Amino acid sequence: MKPDFGAAADDYRRYRAGFPDSLFERLGALGIGRPGQEIVDLGTGTGSLARGFARRGCRVIGIDPDSRLLAQARALDAEAGVGVDYRIGRAESTALAAESVDVVTAGQCWHWFDRAAAAREATRILRADGRILIAHFDWIPLPGNLVEATEKLILAHSPSWAGARGMGVYPLWLRDLGEAGFRDIETFSYDLDVPYTPEAWRGRVRASGGVGGTLSEERVAAFDRELESLLRERFPGEILGVHHRVFAVVAGAPGRGDSPRT
Repeated sequence: MKPDFGAAADDYRRYRAGFPDSLFERLGALGIGRPGQEIVDLGTGTGSLARGFARRGCRVIGIDPDSRLLAQARALDAEAGVGVDYRIGRAESTALAAESVDVVTAGQCWHWFDRAAAAREATRILRADGRILIAHFDWIPLPGNLVEATEKLILAHSPSWAGARGMGVYPLWLRDLGEAGFRDIETFSYDLDVPYTPEAWRGRVRASGGVGGTLSEERVAAFDRELESLLRERFPGEILGVHHRVFAVVAGAPGRGDSPRT
């Protein structure tokens, strides 16, 4: 069963760290996110990628099936002073015109899609010289660190959670794009520590699929109390540096005739 991220929409908006400016700077050097580009952000959620591109002068459409997340995205956009055209829809069937956009993006969400169908839809709506971006910004569990301890606690409350022990890189996405006919596939990744207060880290974890997206309100509250104790006893301090990894896949649209259209 997929997590219901809309159930944790408020925590998702307030505490999940958005994609860092450094990612947009690197993408800009690759020609993605230039002013005036038309970008469609699939599975936009609370709009982290969409908002970052809008800040850089792009015209952005954000698509997501959950109206609760889109409401939070609009509130965050208002605070940031930018505008994104948010629409209810799915990555596999956007209802956008064929060959109408410069860039298709998917941040922290490609694994939730029917990936082959989403790749076909991206091919359909991209212009001939268009690009696709799949990006992730993941916490990284390492022996003895805060993330490892947090994941162990999540698994104690949500044993079926599949998000533990990730290393923040996704080689299967390259196969998805290659099989869909995308060309000039390239990747990059880099690490950084993200500062959280203990309260903010608790909110960030409540917004994860293994907690707020899965557990009842009562069980989320019980988990949160245990995480509060864990932080106080093992990771004291006003600021926690949480190890994260940025990972991105960028590829060029298939040539018109390189891949089948369905």
